[in-house]
Amino acid sequence: QVQLVESGGGLVQAGGSLRLSCAASGRTFSNYAMSWYRQAPGKERELVARISSAGGSTNYAESVKGRFTISRDNANHTVYLQMNNLKSEDTGVYYCNALKTAWAGRFEYWGQGTQVTVSS
Repeated sequence: QVQLVESGGGLVQAGGSLRLSCAASGRTFSNYAMSWYRQAPGKERELVARISSAGGSTNYAESVKGRFTISRDNANHTVYLQMNNLKSEDTGVYYCNALKTAWAGRFEYWGQGTQVTVSS
């Protein structure tokens, strides 16, 4: 079982920055690929960024490439999302996701989400 708690959301003006954090419980954090998703009002949840279990590989949505950076600290069981040059379309609830696929099955966990609001 993995519990995820996001923090760092808030209200920021367009062009500003925010850093989201996701603290994970459990001893097997380093076995999970970690992702950030977001959901804007009236829209489906979308993948923003993903980082591999060891941190050596990252992927980003086209809309955030060059502005957002995902990173992780396996020693402290935390994943981060640095968001720069924020735009109004970045507004939404940001969710942390942990995913592991193994012989025993697929294990996936979600956090409760943190609100990000970008004013133009």
